[in-house]
Amino acid sequence: GTADVAYCSNVCTFKLMSNLKNKIVLPTGHRGDSAVMNGIAGHDQAEEADSKQDGSADAEDANEQEVIVIQDTGFTVKIQAPGTEPFDLQVSPQEMVQEIHQVLMDREDTCHRTCFSLQLDGNVLDNFAELKSIEGLQEGSLLKVVEEPYTVREARIHVRHIRDLLKSLDPSDAYNGVDCNSLSFLSVFTDGDLGDTGKRKKKGNELEQIDCTPPEHILPGSKEHPLVPLQPQNKDWKPMQCLKVLTMSGWNPPPGNRKMHGDLMYLYIVTVEDRHVSITASTRGFYLNQSTTYTFNPKPANPSFLSHSLVELLSQISAAFKKNFTALQKKRVQRHPFERIATPFQVYSWTAPQSDHAMDCVRAEDAYTSRLGYEEHIPGQTRDWNEELQTTRELSRKNLPERLLRERAIFKVHSDFAAAATRGAMAVIDGNVMAINPGEETRMQMFIWNNIFFSLGFDVRDHYRELGGDAAAHAAPTNDLNGVRAYSAVDVEGLYTLGTVVVDYRGYRVTAQSIIPGILEREQEQSVIYGSIDFGKTVVSHPKYLELLEKTSRPLKVQHHAVLNEKDTAVELCSSVECKGIIGNDGRHYILDLLRTFPPDLNFLPVEGEELAPESQKLGFPRQHRHRLACLRQELIEAFVEHRYLLFMKMAALQLMQQKANKDKTAALHDTSTADAESESKPQALEASEKVPDGMPTSPTSSESTLTPDDSEATSEKSAPENQEAPADLKSANTNGTHESSAAEKQNGGCDSLLKGKEADENIPGLAQAKELAESLAAEDGSGIDPKSREVVLNACKAVGSISNTSFDIRFNPDIFSPGVHFPDDSTDDIQKQKQLLKDTAAFLVSCQIPSFVKDCLDHSSLPMDGATMTEALHQRGINVRYLGTVLEFVDNMPAKAQIEHIYRIGISELITRCAKHIFKTYLQGVELSALSAAVSHFLNCLLSSFPDAVAHLPADELVSRRKSRKRRNRVPGGGDNTTWASLTPSELWKNINSEAQSYYHFSLQWPVATRLSFYNFDSRHKPAFTEEDILNIFPVVKHVNPKASDAFHFFQSGQAKVQQGFLKEGCELINEALNLFNNVYGAMHVEICACLRLLARLNYIMGDHPEALSNQQKAVLMSERVLGIEHPNTIQEYMHLALYCFANGHLSTALKLLYRARYLMLVVCGEDHPEMALLDSNIGLVLHGVMEYDLSLRFLENALAINSKYHGPRSLKVALSHHLVARVYESKAEFRSALQHEKEGYTIYKNQVGEAHEKTKESSEYLKYLTQQAVALQRTMNEIYKNGSNASIMPLKFTAPSMASVLEQLNIINGIIFIPLSQKDLENLKAEVQRRQLMQNSGKIEEQQAGQLELDDKLPVDD
Repeated sequence: GTADVAYCSNVCTFKLMSNLKNKIVLPTGHRGDSAVMNGIAGHDQAEEADSKQDGSADAEDANEQEVIVIQDTGFTVKIQAPGTEPFDLQVSPQEMVQEIHQVLMDREDTCHRTCFSLQLDGNVLDNFAELKSIEGLQEGSLLKVVEEPYTVREARIHVRHIRDLLKSLDPSDAYNGVDCNSLSFLSVFTDGDLGDTGKRKKKGNELEQIDCTPPEHILPGSKEHPLVPLQPQNKDWKPMQCLKVLTMSGWNPPPGNRKMHGDLMYLYIVTVEDRHVSITASTRGFYLNQSTTYTFNPKPANPSFLSHSLVELLSQISAAFKKNFTALQKKRVQRHPFERIATPFQVYSWTAPQSDHAMDCVRAEDAYTSRLGYEEHIPGQTRDWNEELQTTRELSRKNLPERLLRERAIFKVHSDFAAAATRGAMAVIDGNVMAINPGEETRMQMFIWNNIFFSLGFDVRDHYRELGGDAAAHAAPTNDLNGVRAYSAVDVEGLYTLGTVVVDYRGYRVTAQSIIPGILEREQEQSVIYGSIDFGKTVVSHPKYLELLEKTSRPLKVQHHAVLNEKDTAVELCSSVECKGIIGNDGRHYILDLLRTFPPDLNFLPVEGEELAPESQKLGFPRQHRHRLACLRQELIEAFVEHRYLLFMKMAALQLMQQKANKDKTAALHDTSTADAESESKPQALEASEKVPDGMPTSPTSSESTLTPDDSEATSEKSAPENQEAPADLKSANTNGTHESSAAEKQNGGCDSLLKGKEADENIPGLAQAKELAESLAAEDGSGIDPKSREVVLNACKAVGSISNTSFDIRFNPDIFSPGVHFPDDSTDDIQKQKQLLKDTAAFLVSCQIPSFVKDCLDHSSLPMDGATMTEALHQRGINVRYLGTVLEFVDNMPAKAQIEHIYRIGISELITRCAKHIFKTYLQGVELSALSAAVSHFLNCLLSSFPDAVAHLPADELVSRRKSRKRRNRVPGGGDNTTWASLTPSELWKNINSEAQSYYHFSLQWPVATRLSFYNFDSRHKPAFTEEDILNIFPVVKHVNPKASDAFHFFQSGQAKVQQGFLKEGCELINEALNLFNNVYGAMHVEICACLRLLARLNYIMGDHPEALSNQQKAVLMSERVLGIEHPNTIQEYMHLALYCFANGHLSTALKLLYRARYLMLVVCGEDHPEMALLDSNIGLVLHGVMEYDLSLRFLENALAINSKYHGPRSLKVALSHHLVARVYESKAEFRSALQHEKEGYTIYKNQVGEAHEKTKESSEYLKYLTQQAVALQRTMNEIYKNGSNASIMPLKFTAPSMASVLEQLNIINGIIFIPLSQKDLENLKAEVQRRQLMQNSGKIEEQQAGQLELDDKLPVDD
């Protein structure tokens, strides 16, 4: 978006604070494209009510409102700008006038105007008014664009906007990582032939014109891996030069007497024709003056060409400007909006082409006028971040429109805050910000910039001495950020957290936080009214905080507990002791220092006198870690509690069954039954449960329980009398339960204990009763329930470590094992329980979660492609990366290790990279700014190049005067001895990496390192691989909170669920709705919108709407490139999907280009040896087969066959399919012997795996017969030729190029079943079959088996 957009949205945020009715302008600034983005302006909302399964009046209300907010019918107004024909513009009533301004500033014919008002019948419209509030504005009204006089601010905005227009096609901002620009290369490969119209430039038979040969470096087995194609040259970027120089003149600011003539500022311009001119910006517009470089003469030149717009003035004095500017704007508006909209958070590129540094006045001005964002345009100068962050949280959220407004405001402020904090952190480390405690040594300093507080990740004043010093101080900010994320997600009214961003830059970790009002004026001791500032020596509490934190206790699984303060009196807490509560001067209750929100990880916290569970000990835990702050991830806590809940249900069910059985056997045994049940160990118990027949009558007490659709709050009527046996009612009635609270229930915060949406394994008899029993216990005072059953629940609760005896409720005490925290004596039992729970959780991580991760990799339901996706996969299962060594050992000892070799390889390189990163961090801290590029290139040479003695190039004493620099050395954080870094050698670095792997990951690396890396072209032994010229820039790594669009996300999930059940149309509508809401909250660019678009495209495709699929998928690719990065594994997947839809739409050459691009990216990211590569190569092979490039096709298909055999085992159905595809190509080449050989292999696999009678096996045997006939016919013909020479009568043989339909069918098969195992419910088969038939009407054979598997499952990575 243009510069002003950012400023507008800030002003709007301000307006929003004062006047909550207003709508924030989205940061996109391209209202004109919003219809394109949503792509679904008016669509029917019948399904909505079903989707919001709330059942409550509130939801009904929300639905009605919602229709208003999203479906308000638009109307058309006419716009008349000076010098242009009036044109129509579609607007919607709840837009602001401001948004029409944005559209006009983006339109080709009005883009050069910034300073104007819109008038209706001579009345000026207020920029921040909503259109529906303007009297007399209706369908067909004429709005006039009226030029307004400039002010200095407006003149600056104008110049900045013109500069943005001139640079609109220049990618340098994206390469430099500024202003939320990022790269996108899709248009290079599609040549713009995916236009909205889909009309082709060239008609006629495409086959003749396709050049299918891929570039040499992407052929299977190629040894070359160039980096240049990663960023192909976009021909549009060859800049059309409009001006040589546009800059502020040295004569600024105007002297007093000229100010009184209306001069605002002076510009200096050199045109392409080399004419040097000086321009005055005055209140009336722009004109030439008579100043030169050395003489000041502000009088107008003759002619002065006074123009209200700078563009008009320049067009008059330079013909080249006029021509090129027009051409440039034409190109600019042709680009897809997604190529130019700003992303919500900055994405950085790790490579960039060498580019020339051009003169740019705005960039220079930005750098020197310490312009904090756009703050000088805003009343009150700098933004009060804390006020903005907290006010947006306080917005009302009663119905959908309010929630959307609130979430949009929160998201917008967060992304602005992250950008400002990043800028500030870099300024701090670069030494451009004055410390607030300048007397202290550099690592102790703290900074304030732009109302944000910055501190460095070092152990200041021995704060963390007992926890691991600097290592702990480095880990604490990220732990704290995770805490902030968790508390903001729970979103309790009245409890506030600080805006927090953690930035790693040049080896330093900087924490940026918003400032609590009043905190700087008083001492910390006075302000903390809850928690402890000295790790538990003195502890205070506060009833209001306990009440607020109590609300977070259940979702975050934090136990309410007491600790002793220095006077040995017990103090009640509902968080860890470090968590501090401070009431700001604004009266809000803030919590900060949330680094111990989640419980400690005992596997990495050796405690004297404590034994871990055998599962942990067997693997060599507990291990010594760098610091004592290692804590478990929230995902692990959730998984563990869910695991325990199932266990709880099973145990209760078994005991009930046993009581029943014993009661039936003899009354004598009756008393001991529960004891038996308890002593029964779990495996036996489970066997017992399987012996009991399913239809058995249930326990003595069966209470009818009703569940709200929410599946959580339950009520129960009076229990049935003892003697009456009620049959098990497995399906609970689905009515709206009212729900009587009880003391027991209040104490443990409601009875949501049933995990939502999780159906317990209902096949275990007794589970249903157990469920009902648990519910009735929670919902009543328990008077109607017989003691036996109560005992059952009590036993089950004890067994799983629940904190309540009457219902399932697991929570953790985060202070266990914190040094310096003491507990009162009366809670010893409780503390013992908690310790046991922590040991169990630690054991659960290594004995359940790690194996389940490896199993998912083994059956390819999880397919990490690089370190980042692997880390993500581990995190989703709650496994911290410090377990990477353990995971790798587990993989290494697998019998099927060969089938997950890719995981091992990715894991090893991730481990090496992370070790190198740890070393690099401290290495960088000792480098001063002037030697940075030399030091970085030297480090990379030591790490990657096989050049034996990488000698560092000390920067040539360009300008170093030794004497002067001595004094100032210690001012900047990076001011160590400035040449120690140069002594690093490769062997020393690799020794350090080895020992780092050993000490941090407890993993020993054994292999000759040099051979591993010769993959790159780093093995020239004569010169180092990197020189300092190769290091272009150093970017920060930024971690921040990701606010969610909750309503949109629910729509998305219910849409996904519908699709999984086979209701494609309903699913499609829900997902369209979700897309709408996502756009409402996040603006046009976001990872979640990307997932939404991809799923929509897939649904469009399955339902036969190929053009729509293409258009949605194109957006998904663009967005993935922009938001995740051009070589992110998701982007590669998006390219593959797009290629399929292109093929289906008949764009064959584009489909190939896209597949080639995907293959190139995959080679860069994970190399050829990866199971995903088989899918990609099968796709490429099929398309090449379709365009009759048989030899090339075989290269790719045979490679796919090899990879499939390696990763899926030679007998898998995937391999059979691969054999079949290869056979088809051989058949087309008339090489029947090879074809037969492959098809036989395939047939054998089918016969062994699915049996003779199976559809696939029959099909394969049919095909074998056909091939045999063809082979015989060919042989006959050959014999005939040999016998009779040239005059033989030859039967014409049928050599057919495969029809496009049959190729598409095979493409669908390989892309559709890739994520789904072969056996699926027939129901789904049927549903998909119908869709499939419609899709495939013209393609003859329908592959019955795959029908169900057709792309119903899309493994959507929903980003956490």
